[in-house]
Amino acid sequence: MTLGRRELMLAGLGAGLAAAAGPRTANAREADAPQGSSTSEIVPAGGAIEQTATLQAAADAAAQSGKPLFLPAGTYATARLVLKSGTHIAGVPGLTILRYAGGGAIVGTENSENVRLSGLVLDGGGTPLGENGALLTAADATHLDVSDCRFMGSAEDGIVLRKAAGRIADCEIADIAKAALFSEDARGLEIAHNHVHDCGNNGILVWRSEVGEDGTMVSSNRIERIGAKSGGSGQNGNGVNVFRAGSVIVNGNRITDCAFSAVRANSGSNCQMIANSCARLGEVALYAEFSFEGVVIANNIVDQAAMGVSATNFKEGGRLAVVQGNLIRNLFFRKDADTRGIGIAVEADSVVSDNVIEGAPAYGILVGWGDYLRDVSVTDNLIRKCHIGIGVSVSPSAGTALITDNLITDAKDGAIRAMNGPTPVGPDLAKQSAEAYRNLAVYANVAR
Repeated sequence: MTLGRRELMLAGLGAGLAAAAGPRTANAREADAPQGSSTSEIVPAGGAIEQTATLQAAADAAAQSGKPLFLPAGTYATARLVLKSGTHIAGVPGLTILRYAGGGAIVGTENSENVRLSGLVLDGGGTPLGENGALLTAADATHLDVSDCRFMGSAEDGIVLRKAAGRIADCEIADIAKAALFSEDARGLEIAHNHVHDCGNNGILVWRSEVGEDGTMVSSNRIERIGAKSGGSGQNGNGVNVFRAGSVIVNGNRITDCAFSAVRANSGSNCQMIANSCARLGEVALYAEFSFEGVVIANNIVDQAAMGVSATNFKEGGRLAVVQGNLIRNLFFRKDADTRGIGIAVEADSVVSDNVIEGAPAYGILVGWGDYLRDVSVTDNLIRKCHIGIGVSVSPSAGTALITDNLITDAKDGAIRAMNGPTPVGPDLAKQSAEAYRNLAVYANVAR
């Protein structure tokens, strides 16, 4: 790196000030440092000088000694730092800044355990990181602990984890070109209490290289303003995206302003989406799709989406769902040909109960599509101000549906209608018998 006269003057000024301050500066650093930590003698150079070698040596020494390395407030320009097992780097939250200076990442760790970062800002500055780059990378890492850190300004991803176990908590991840946090093949991961916002493609991704149990917990995060700048039909634009990962729990999150879904699970069995507050979604708010077996979508709020809940794709093996206790309102048609405007859609081996749905321009609840319907129970739901309250497939090959004890009001084209594809056929089954349809049991519903 070639330094100009201005950079050298700044560096000299920083060193001179540190020398002039003498014991007072040291005492201030020691006062801020966590108890039992080793206080760094590195003087932050305001990002004017690359300090990789000095930082790496200090981190290695701290790992060997078993003491945390404390970095005082200031800006440190650094290329990739490789952290060994037992490394703990702490800073002053919001004030200790590691600024990217090359190497595809600011911090990386591999085949390690007990690595901890706290109180740091990792700032990519929008500088190109190279393909598959990220501000923090970790592979085959156990007991990884990242807390109270900020990840800002990445031209690629924010955090990339592979085969990691541990937690990412109380962090801010923002102004990220692609995904805020990508995890693949986790071995026991918690992602909690983070603020994720202004990301180009996705918020939090929980993936596996092959279909299998994962068990990651994604809880109490605030996720907002997630785009789909790389395009696609749903692989981008999601607050939380689960792919091939089973037994993932997504609960208690506030997810808003996503181009596609708040939570989208593709081929992930036994996933739970519970007690999330979701608003202003461009497509399906809570989505279980393709070859999943088992999903619970319960006690969520969805306000403004093209569709509230979808647990479908029986053709590809999507089956076994509980959709219960959700509040879904203010749905809309998309501008493209895939219009949506549906509160809840299910197809196979599913229970839909105790939901409140208001304002669906197509269907409050859609049961099956064409031949793709098997063993669905729809009971005790309140449906208001929809075009059709409940639509149910009566295709010759469709399976059985039970529809009972629902209250449906202000449905413009019928409270309960038999559907031949997108076309309603026959009378309103909330008011007349469904005996003509061998696959339906419809009774004790109230419509007005």
